[in-house]
Amino acid sequence: MHRLKPEFTAEVRNIVGEGNFREGEAVAMIDYGVAPENLDAGAVVLPGTTEEVAAIVQCCRAHGVPLVTHGGRTGLVGGGLSKTGELVLSTARLNRILHLCPVERVAVVEAGVTLQALQMAAAEHRLEPGIDLPSRGSATIGGMTSTNAGGISAFRFGVMRHRILGLEAVLADGSIYSDLTRVVKNSAGYDLKHLFVGAEGTLGVITRIAVKLEPQPLATATVLFGLASVDAALETVRRGLDAEYGHLRAAEAIWDRYFRLTSRHHRWSAADYATDHPVNLLMTLGGVDETALQSELARVYEVVTATQPDTSAVIAFSGAQEADLWRLREDTDLIYRQHPGAPSYDVSIPLSQVASYLERCLADLKAIDAAFDPYVFGHLADGNLHIVLNSTGSDISAEKASAVDEAIYRSIRELGGSFSAEHGIGAKRVVSLSALSHPAKLALMHRIKGSLDAPALLNPGKVLKAVMA
Repeated sequence: MHRLKPEFTAEVRNIVGEGNFREGEAVAMIDYGVAPENLDAGAVVLPGTTEEVAAIVQCCRAHGVPLVTHGGRTGLVGGGLSKTGELVLSTARLNRILHLCPVERVAVVEAGVTLQALQMAAAEHRLEPGIDLPSRGSATIGGMTSTNAGGISAFRFGVMRHRILGLEAVLADGSIYSDLTRVVKNSAGYDLKHLFVGAEGTLGVITRIAVKLEPQPLATATVLFGLASVDAALETVRRGLDAEYGHLRAAEAIWDRYFRLTSRHHRWSAADYATDHPVNLLMTLGGVDETALQSELARVYEVVTATQPDTSAVIAFSGAQEADLWRLREDTDLIYRQHPGAPSYDVSIPLSQVASYLERCLADLKAIDAAFDPYVFGHLADGNLHIVLNSTGSDISAEKASAVDEAIYRSIRELGGSFSAEHGIGAKRVVSLSALSHPAKLALMHRIKGSLDAPALLNPGKVLKAVMA
């Protein structure tokens, strides 16, 4: 593909100002995020208003230039990859919290606001967005909306789709779709905002979002359980959901190989806590009184040990101890430092099928390569599992990668699960979406894409396979 023409870049500079368009060596100064290829376009525009976004989209359409929208560049499936001849639109300057009302429990934010920035602003009113991710410091609300992000609290508050009351987006023709509804009850025709949630920038450029907020508990308490099986962990989650005091805020499972990696790296240990449990479960309760919450966790432990006597547990009695426990779950970068480019998978499995799915899946992976011993962790309360191979990506042949895909994805649809739980499709999972989705769903997706973006200029090569004319 050819480089951008000078007349096009001149128009873009005129829209946003000279300092808000980067090209060539200036792009190298920008953090590319998780993949250097995110900035392969070599041209980045940073609009500051919805109107500037609309003007840029119109300019791209007039010149036939594909547009790739970027948020925090934390995506793991290549949704932000770009190439020469395309233009990257960064939402970094769309970073304002426009409205935050504690009475409404609603915030209206621009797409480039980070999750952490919204969390901090909401916390001043003892509120929270009802969604949390380890990448909270760089993940943006616009990007999370575009990928329908899930995270730690999905079992309680839903995924990003359930947090959004309204949104604004620039369509492929440069027109502005604006429906910044701030109320929960709204049955006024088609709820079109959901077209853009999870579309990964292929149907429009999201510019503003109305986010529902939740009351933040006055106190939290966290425990780490060491358990003998997946079924024991699921039973413990149920005990947490049935807590006599407080409410369950998180239930994160850490299987043994990943636990060994993080606990050894951070030199974590605790008296009477065995480090060889098949499954470790990090559980957090929220409520009014920290001491009462800790007592409730101790009671849950007693109930669990009545049927699972080999269970270990350690309760965090300070903020520092709580942070240490969460680091065991959230420091996933350790995997990729040890295995650069390690293939990773993000699946959702109905809770009743998690144990049997993992038993079958891990056995199939061993049959492919006896050295495979994946790192497994995830949001156990909603069945979202992350499976990362203990292998450098470049060491896996295309044939072996295809066999791995088959082993991990086999029967997921029949089980009632999803091969992509919260990371999206991007460029990495396009073939899988085509292979694993119902034909009628794919046909309808293509019709929607054709209706809203016939030239296919918005984030090309992502989500859907190109249809040859």
